[in-house]
Order: sequence, then structure tokens, then C-alpha cells
Amino acid sequence: MKRLHVSLFVPDITEGIRYYSALFGAEPSKTEAAYAQWILDDPSVNFVIEESEADIGLNHLGIQTANEAELAQLYERFDATGGEVSERGTTQCCFAVSEKGWARDPAGIAWEGFLTHRRVADYGDPGDFTATPVNEALGAPDGRGKGCC
Repeated sequence: MKRLHVSLFVPDITEGIRYYSALFGAEPSKTEAAYAQWILDDPSVNFVIEESEADIGLNHLGIQTANEAELAQLYERFDATGGEVSERGTTQCCFAVSEKGWARDPAGIAWEGFLTHRRVADYGDPGDFTATPVNEALGAPDGRGKGCC
């Protein structure tokens, strides 16, 4: 089963956690400094907020897949759009090791396709993504977040 992924930048992580916990009727599945994630079945979404002083609002959208076959199918769909696509392979970002790729829609919004292999204790290195053609225009001033889920 695929799950929609939404990543937002918020000005205050504590207030964001309070708001979205009330909205979803659930506490985050994972919290770290300046980061919170809800993995929900109703609605079926992987929802992430990250604290940012400079950027507020949409970071990126994505589709989380459940297995390699779904990820391969999603990459085919990315290719079928005829837009900008960048497959990144296995990466560590946002407290997870994932296989991921990126596409950009006609409005310039970055879409991430990914399969999470495991959760890890550290944030990882989003610098791997900010240098890709799909995400270089989305590079965060603080070096975190953009191009990472």
C-alpha cells in the first residue's frame, strides 16, 4: 500500500506538534529536535514537520511505497511524466535509511518517491539531495530539510 507523504516547514516545532496532534487525533510516531513525524492510517499519510526560521510552508510532497515493486512502478510513473527526475539510490536522511528518487511537477514542486528500509538515530546528511538537479533550487539556508523527508 502506498502512503502519501507531506513535508512542511513550521516556525515552532512545539506549536506544530500541538496543532497537528489535535488535528490528527494522534501524537507523533517520531519526534526529534526540530522534527516530528506522524505515520497515519486514517488518513493514510506520512506527515512530517520540521522547524525552520527561514522557510515556512510546503517543503515537498511524496509517495512512500511498501516494497521494491511499488517503488519501481513509481519510478516508471515519474519517468512517464516527461519532467525532471533524479534517482538517488540508498540514502540516509530524516532519521531513516531509504531508497529514493525525486521528480518535479510543472509548478516546480518536488515529489519524493521512497521505500524506507529502517529508522536510525541521527538525521543524516540532506546535503546529498541539495546538490541534485531536482532539488538545488530548494536548498535550505540552514542546510537541513529541503530535499529530505
